[in-house]
Amino acid sequence: MNPEEPHKEFAQEDSVRSFLQVSETNSATEQREIVAFKFGGSSLLGAERMLHAAALVRDASGNKNVAVVVSAMKGVTDRLLAIARSLAAGCRTDARRDAEYVFLQHTQVLRDLSLDSQEHERVSRDLHLLGGDLLHDASPDVQPVAGLLGALQDRVASYGERMAARLFAAALEKSGVDAVPVSSSEFVLTCDTFRDARPQMAETRRRGREVLLPLFHDGLVPVVTGFIGATSDGRVTTLGRNSSDFSGALIAHVIEADELVIWTDVDGIYTVNPHESEEAKLLHELSYDQAHALASAGAKVIHAKVFPLAAETEMIVWVRNTFKPQLRGTRIGPCTAGKGAQNSSVAAPRGCHNSDSRGAA
Repeated sequence: MNPEEPHKEFAQEDSVRSFLQVSETNSATEQREIVAFKFGGSSLLGAERMLHAAALVRDASGNKNVAVVVSAMKGVTDRLLAIARSLAAGCRTDARRDAEYVFLQHTQVLRDLSLDSQEHERVSRDLHLLGGDLLHDASPDVQPVAGLLGALQDRVASYGERMAARLFAAALEKSGVDAVPVSSSEFVLTCDTFRDARPQMAETRRRGREVLLPLFHDGLVPVVTGFIGATSDGRVTTLGRNSSDFSGALIAHVIEADELVIWTDVDGIYTVNPHESEEAKLLHELSYDQAHALASAGAKVIHAKVFPLAAETEMIVWVRNTFKPQLRGTRIGPCTAGKGAQNSSVAAPRGCHNSDSRGAA
């Protein structure tokens, strides 16, 4: 016998064993429960809040695949939209001033995260690249043409989520969670109706799974920008104001999440505004139809487009308080015996309130 042959046999056995181990790992990853967390702008306002939210992700990621969808920090989208308005009015000095403020606001959060020097430098490079692009968009050489203002507004408005995603991914890394920022414009394909673009669901799902599922297999938490998409020719679009909840549902739908948790700054959905009435009661259970009817009628509740997507796969939607995670919050899901009857008295559209403005999208 050739003395090298046993080594070949051993090598083959090792190769087969490694293949089986990888297959088992991938199978285990695929079998893990999938959860999407969406954080609103108030939940991400500053380094302390980002680290608090990161701890919620860390606690869930031990036995689940978690994808995170982020809004811009509270107040940032308003400031970015002011830049677009200033440009439309020819007030370039004001636009430049606001752009510098937004950039400095995010670099301050980076400093407050107190990352190690190597990680700080990496995230700082990313922020400076984004900041440079923002300042360029806010300082055009010529007055923007009226027909291009919609595209300009969407491009400028997108910087809040893009910067927040990088900072929150860094907060997760600091908290011991391997994470990577992902721009939803990489896979959310939309029409070219700027400021209120509609996703092309089939292609968005196909592209999104190609981007996000391998990250789960690698043990990473994707931190995805809410609010934004892109046209087929690569121009940035937005899904409309206050659409970050819809973005959360869209990403959750793409990855076939079992649950979507919308983390906000209130305890859930109330019968009336708890800041205006002592009779406000927290609603613990709602069906998709009840929640959709409330949202469609104009109640201050989650975006109406969330519920048809959730209902397609019977994904459970939670509205919970980032700052009181011990509270159960409001659960929205399929109507079941008992639960439907329990909530039959809260079906009136005017009777539901969620006071979080989400400040970003």
